[in-house]
Amino acid sequence: MKLKIMTFNIQHCLNYIERRIDFPLFARTIAESGADIVGLNEVRGKGLHPLYEEQTKILAQGAGYKYHYFAKAIDFDGVNPYGNAVLSKYPIIKAETVPIPDPAVRAYDGYYETRCIAKLTVDADGPLTVLCAHFGLNRDEHENARDAVLRNVTDKRCVLMGDFNVQPQSDILDPIRAKMKDTADGRGDMFSFPSDKPDRKIDYIFVSKDAEVVDAGIPALTVSDHRPHTAEIII
Repeated sequence: MKLKIMTFNIQHCLNYIERRIDFPLFARTIAESGADIVGLNEVRGKGLHPLYEEQTKILAQGAGYKYHYFAKAIDFDGVNPYGNAVLSKYPIIKAETVPIPDPAVRAYDGYYETRCIAKLTVDADGPLTVLCAHFGLNRDEHENARDAVLRNVTDKRCVLMGDFNVQPQSDILDPIRAKMKDTADGRGDMFSFPSDKPDRKIDYIFVSKDAEVVDAGIPALTVSDHRPHTAEIII
């Protein structure tokens, strides 16, 4: 079965150029990608603040996706949900939010934030495991996120995607590469951030080794602060 996958850090639907929430722009970008399954990072859920709307549902409806799931990582100010999401043209059989443990001791001076993985089973001509993850910014957060990912990936029929906040040469990715294929391998720099003048790759789509990678790319779009990453696979 051939599938098109997209991962996209949407920065809560903030139009990068106009600096305003822009649901039509993001819905159109997702729809025009033609992706069957879309992983989204930095998504807001329904909260008490008026700008915390059901972004997953809004984008799913606007882009024409029947199935969707929002995975809350944190409540900003205790009342405003924030996390990852998956949109799918295929039925979602099962969905859960997998917490990424916070470091027991913060070893760095950087910004820390609780993260999660959206883990789904999608009926794409048989069960397909889909993981959408968002890694933190510090090394100890990277290690915890990597370990959480490794506990949840499957050897067959599996897609892992998201904003990992590490570049391809990072050893954080080595255990993931040992189990999965990076769809970007052999396709050049594939820089995804920042979207207006990208100079680094921090967004990824990995697939289990039974999948065939047909194509992958980084569309030259300045919509969010990240460019989307797409991949076509046969699984």
